[in-house]
Amino acid sequence: MPDDSHENDVGSTEGAENPLARAGAENDRNVMEMVRAALRRRDMVLAFQPVVQNMENGKIAFYEGLIRILDRGGRIIPAAEFIETVEPTELGRRIDCLALEMGLAALADCPDLRLAINMSARSIGHPPWIRTLNRAIETDPTLAERLILEITESSAMVTPGLVIAFMRELQAKGIAFALDDFGTGYTAIRYLREFYFDILKIDGQFIRGIADDPDNQVLTSALIAIARHFDMFTVAENVETARDAAWLAAAGIDCMQGYAFGAPTLIPPWRAQTQRRTA
Repeated sequence: MPDDSHENDVGSTEGAENPLARAGAENDRNVMEMVRAALRRRDMVLAFQPVVQNMENGKIAFYEGLIRILDRGGRIIPAAEFIETVEPTELGRRIDCLALEMGLAALADCPDLRLAINMSARSIGHPPWIRTLNRAIETDPTLAERLILEITESSAMVTPGLVIAFMRELQAKGIAFALDDFGTGYTAIRYLREFYFDILKIDGQFIRGIADDPDNQVLTSALIAIARHFDMFTVAENVETARDAAWLAAAGIDCMQGYAFGAPTLIPPWRAQTQRRTA
C-alpha cells in the first residue's frame, strides 16, 4: 500500500497562517499602538550624545539629538525598538516633525550649539515638517547654520533624485547634511558623487572592536578614503573603547561618537554645564 503520510502532512498545513508571520504582525501592531499613544501624550524626547573630534584634542564638534519615546510606565524606549516599523507610515512623519521641533528649540536655547537631527527621506516635502523648519529659520537665520540633518543610507536611496534636490535647496540656506549608517551597502557610488553630503557617518558594524579586526580595519580605511575623495567629513559611530578610538584617530577619522566619549543623556549637557558653573 502506498505511503501517503507525507502527502497528508503537506495537505494538513496548506493555507495555515505562518506562526512567525502572525507573531511579527502582532508585534508590529503593538509597536504602532505604543508609538501612537506616546505621540498623543507628546511623550517624545531627545537624548543628546556628543560627537567629538579625534583623540588629539577631544573637543565636541556637535551633538546628535536621538529620538526616544516614553511608554505608559515612563520607560525610555530608544528609536531602534520602533523606528523601522513606523518610519514608512504617517507616524514616522509625525516623529520627524516633533524631532525637528525639539531640535530647533534646543538650538534656540543655546546659541553656541550645533545639533544633528535625524529625518527620513519620506518626510521631504511633508508640509508640517517644511513649515516647522521655515518658521524657525525665518525667525532666526543662524539656526540653519547650526543644524545638521541626518538621513540614513537606506532612506536616502528610496528617492535619490528627490533627496539631491532637497539637499541642494537647504544647503543654500546653510543647513548641513549627514549620511547616516554609511557602508551598509545601499548607496551606489554614482549617487554618492551626486548627493554632496557634508558628513559621512560610518556604520557601527565596522567600528565595534576595530582595533582587533583586520577585516574591518581595511573596510573602514576604504570608507574614509571614499569620504576624503568626495571632500566629506567622517564620523565613526559606536566607538566604545579607547583602543578602538586610538586606531580610528591614527587612521585619520575626523570625529567619533559612542560610549567611549559619552552616553546619550536626556539632560542637555550645555545646560548642565551652565548649572554647575552657577551653583
